[in-house]
Amino acid sequence: MTVAPEAPRAPEAPGAPEAPGAQEAPGAQEAPEAQEAQEAPDARRASVRARTTLPGRTRGAADGGERRRALTSLRATDVYAVLGAAAAALALTWLLFARLLPFTGAVGFVVTAYLLFLLVYALLVSFDEDGPAIVDRIAAAVVRSLGLLLVVILVFVVSYALVEGRAALVHLNFFTEDMQLAGPLEPLSVGGALHAAAGTLIMIALSLAVTVPAGLVCAVFLNEVPGPFARFVRTVVEAMTALPSIVAGLFVYATVILGLGMPPSGLAAALALSVMMLPIIIRAADVVIRLVPGTLREAAYAMGTSRWRTVWHVVLPTCRSGLTTSVILGTARGIGETSPVLLTAGFTSELNLDPLHGPMVSLPLATFQFVKSPEPTMISRGFGTAALLMAVVLLLFVVARVIGGRGPGQLTRRQEHRRVVQSRRDARRFTGRAAATRESAGRPAAPSTQLHSNLLTPPGSSS
Repeated sequence: MTVAPEAPRAPEAPGAPEAPGAQEAPGAQEAPEAQEAQEAPDARRASVRARTTLPGRTRGAADGGERRRALTSLRATDVYAVLGAAAAALALTWLLFARLLPFTGAVGFVVTAYLLFLLVYALLVSFDEDGPAIVDRIAAAVVRSLGLLLVVILVFVVSYALVEGRAALVHLNFFTEDMQLAGPLEPLSVGGALHAAAGTLIMIALSLAVTVPAGLVCAVFLNEVPGPFARFVRTVVEAMTALPSIVAGLFVYATVILGLGMPPSGLAAALALSVMMLPIIIRAADVVIRLVPGTLREAAYAMGTSRWRTVWHVVLPTCRSGLTTSVILGTARGIGETSPVLLTAGFTSELNLDPLHGPMVSLPLATFQFVKSPEPTMISRGFGTAALLMAVVLLLFVVARVIGGRGPGQLTRRQEHRRVVQSRRDARRFTGRAAATRESAGRPAAPSTQLHSNLLTPPGSSS
């Protein structure tokens, strides 16, 4: 390493007399910093760096560097920018609608205020940020505002159904009676939606019994057996996801009711709902199974496992929560349909628990029949039925989450107990084989299998 030589300094002779006139006047002595700058002019020039300073962008920055920004923290300036942009947008929109332009309407006011909010917010952010940061802030504002809008709409729909149906929901008979003895002019203390709730649960149960096995098997086939036929099936499934519900109802009505002679019943309605639910479950399950890492399959194949045992013990347990979500999506598609049920199951005001004979009604169809009546009591029953439908959907969602919400590799207490018992059986079997081998070779038998059982028993488990 080469070191630059320092500037040569003239040595001072000890005791040398000072030159005349070299004595400095009082107060004319130079500061130490000035003397160091004179002694090392090159170091002074090296410490000076050319840079461009923009006003308003380096406030609070350390000397010699730009200000560091924390991208994940919420700063006071961000809150001020949002509040200021919102206030300015409301004021400008009011000025446009009330003073300058002949605009009216709440929808136009909200849309105009939102657009002005984005413009003012972009202007305020541009005072402190660069171009990419401005785009990022605007995109974040749009995404969060749309998410907030969806939440507000969902809360409004649920709240409106509960408020409009509160007159019917407070009566116990609404959940325990059907409409056999209740007419349009009967009070809310007579009649209920029990027949519709029972019909919905029966139809959805039959539809899930058909669609869940068929949908999961088809999704596994599309991923594990690739080929021209698999591509054809995937194309058909993707096309059927946009199938109108009335077409599914007409298909079952023409083939099952008219062709096979089956009377309108809950089974026919369940088949119509299955036609709509099946492509949704297949498509969602197909996407979920694709996300399973290929290394898991390769590890199973390397251990000598067959393809279908790999699917059953590795692939499906890994994506169990995703498969549950696909079933929930299919159920949500079928549980709210009206036209297929009306075409294939008809309408009745009585409770019918036999899906093979007689008409059957669902909650959406009962809601439609109640709401189209001009009587206030029937309208209240309609909104109460809609609220009951949302409660049934929530109940099915909770049950599905409990069944399939465990992560990959997580076992229940019963499964863990069976695993421990099977491990102990395997240990005794292996020890018996080893003892038989030693006896045949003329050696003493192995000790008891208690040690093997203790080693294979996980801590905290009981046999």
